[in-house]
Amino acid sequence: MFGATITYASIASAIATTAITVAIGFLLTPEPPKPEDGRQPLTQPIPYRFWGVGTARLAGAMMLWEAAGDRMYSVQAFVGHRINAYVSYYLNDDKVEVDTSGGVICPEHNDRYKGRTQIFTRLGLTPETAYAFLVENLGDNGVWTENHRGDGQASAALICDAPPVEDVQKVFPNGKPALSVVAELALCWDFRDPLQDPEDPSTWAFTENPAVQLAWHECFSPFGTKRDFRKAILPVLDMWQEEADVCDEFVPRATGGFERRYTCGGIDTTEHDPKGGTNAILASCDGWMCDRGDGALLFVAGKFREKYVATLTDADIVGHTIQHDVLPEEECNRLVPKFTYPATDYTSTDTDFWEDVPAQLQAGRVLPQDASYLWVNQWRQARRLAKREFARMRQKKRGSLDVRFTGINGVYAPWIRLQTPLSIPSLNGKLINNRRSVLSVQRGGFQMTFVVMPPDIEEWIPETDEGAAPPIPPKAETKVIPVPVIDTVYAIASAGSAYIRVVIIDPDRTDLTPKVRYRIVDTGGGVPGAWVEQKFPDAVPEAGLIVMNTNAVPLECQIEVQAAFIGANGSSGTWSDSEIVYTTGVSASFDFSIATNSQYLFDV
Repeated sequence: MFGATITYASIASAIATTAITVAIGFLLTPEPPKPEDGRQPLTQPIPYRFWGVGTARLAGAMMLWEAAGDRMYSVQAFVGHRINAYVSYYLNDDKVEVDTSGGVICPEHNDRYKGRTQIFTRLGLTPETAYAFLVENLGDNGVWTENHRGDGQASAALICDAPPVEDVQKVFPNGKPALSVVAELALCWDFRDPLQDPEDPSTWAFTENPAVQLAWHECFSPFGTKRDFRKAILPVLDMWQEEADVCDEFVPRATGGFERRYTCGGIDTTEHDPKGGTNAILASCDGWMCDRGDGALLFVAGKFREKYVATLTDADIVGHTIQHDVLPEEECNRLVPKFTYPATDYTSTDTDFWEDVPAQLQAGRVLPQDASYLWVNQWRQARRLAKREFARMRQKKRGSLDVRFTGINGVYAPWIRLQTPLSIPSLNGKLINNRRSVLSVQRGGFQMTFVVMPPDIEEWIPETDEGAAPPIPPKAETKVIPVPVIDTVYAIASAGSAYIRVVIIDPDRTDLTPKVRYRIVDTGGGVPGAWVEQKFPDAVPEAGLIVMNTNAVPLECQIEVQAAFIGANGSSGTWSDSEIVYTTGVSASFDFSIATNSQYLFDV
């Protein structure tokens, strides 16, 4: 796979690239915007265009800001391509809801925006439809006409009535409303689905799979590297399909249930080189990517497999530089993973770090570094990625190899086993990680940068390695009852019956009592069943989570589940968004048709 059909005339195009997320990561490539940059829209005359994959929060760029009479009108362009859906909305720091007529309510402050504000959206179709109310109110003077459609541009329009002067600070304490959204972004060609046509975007679907997103970014995105998918993907289609499946594999959680091994979501702008987006996607799955000499694009997700191991012998290596330790200023004995946390309204957040205490004692101090996974939205995934990277960083033996053209198969492989009893006896029989390989004409072949592979890089024990969920800082108005953030929902079979385990993020407040309600989705004819409510006054938070087990629930059906908090005075807060689980009394059964479209899975 790695070296087939290669001619020496095509070798000059060979280059391997990996996602080095720590230390020198992104050193030569500008980083995509930080999550906090998505809270306020850009207001420059000619802004750069945005693009994005997966789920992310963004405000885009302002296309219109006009005051007419007692109303303010604005239009924001989010991304320069079609998107799948809008998930939620924010006005400044307030999470709001939008009804079918565009009206805005704020569950925590019902009188703040109700009756004063409307939000309308466009997905970015081609052709798109102009905002009728803007044409009606601003069309006569040419500010916004029927020709202002925004073809292929996902956008939102905001209309806001000005409150009385004496109520401005009460209604808008954070100033005039600034709109941002959480959206499901690019539609991508999933090469595993025979119903999707790479040349017909109308057949594509939304995905959080990094492999599918990377193929879209490299071949189909108007802001990507614009490779020809017939040369880049189709010759190695089996490889891409396997790696996409690896990203979709289920990884167990300490509290039970599963989550996808790797997901990805983030935004970037055309101000940056497309390589920045490529590196961000690769970082989300510990990925390795390489341009093969015939134009094929090789990609391997972060999971070691022997089939991708090549061999280099003494005859293939003409020179080497081996580093047996690192300089004090390059030492790292604590790695802090940073990711984007939906529970804190999509801000960059630290999760539990990895550290080497004996190394800290030897160095006499903590030597920390950050691991940037800002296109990762799952804290457990950030922990898994950081553990892999920290294991590589703690490997002292690293260096570079000068490889003859005879060793080209090693250049096109992520992992290499050395058979070098003569030239490098200290690494004979060792497995190394090919971090980067480039053509080196002066050395008569290639120069490969490597690090010795940690033997335990795939080891993951959820109960000890997962750590705790990052805390959610309380907002200024602490008396408001928060909406629970559901971390996991799944069904557990038990002695011919079943119950549902609901895991929510601990709000770190002792005055709140969690409760759960559930009902059958369809009792017949599309009619849902009655809600069954259960309180959990004795629930004890542990590791940043609150685990609740319901009473027995009906079997062999879909159950809708929600959670809420009860305040100290007995008042009930807003119910969370619904999650759907399928119940079965057979513990060995697993309904993959349900699991495929949900991150909330149940025990097998």
